[in-house]
Amino acid sequence: MPVSVSLKVNGGDCRFEVEPDERLVETLREKAGLTGTKVGCGVGECGACSVLLDGKLVCSCLVLSAQADGGAVETVEGLARGDRLSELQRAFVEEGAVQCGFCTPGMLMAAEALLRRHRRPTTAQVREGLAGNLCRCTGYTKIVAAIRKVARQRAARGGRG
Repeated sequence: MPVSVSLKVNGGDCRFEVEPDERLVETLREKAGLTGTKVGCGVGECGACSVLLDGKLVCSCLVLSAQADGGAVETVEGLARGDRLSELQRAFVEEGAVQCGFCTPGMLMAAEALLRRHRRPTTAQVREGLAGNLCRCTGYTKIVAAIRKVARQRAARGGRG
């Protein structure tokens, strides 16, 4: 029997009727139409479905939609402002951190969570912040470079995102 779930998704109020066993990744993709969140392994190992739930990085394949009721969800679509990419998204493009693109949404969300926790993350902190997000194409070097670039840019502006 479906249950009603209220979420704030990328700043907007949403209500969904979900099955008790429906995962957040399914609700976001199928009901909210936010297909940037990818379905990868389905068991929390790859990070392709990473979103921020109440400001915390989570694998949305491991969260039931009903568990998120009343929560605030941020997806990769929420990083951009209309057609304008966020600073972090632009840095991924500029640094060549995007190849096939499948892992990119999860990587971006992990990077955003990291940059909110650490104004000037070290390379080791960036690598730790990306742990759990798998990429088969880039070798991570360009991803780390993009994140460090944004951290430097934000620090030069006094930490403002």
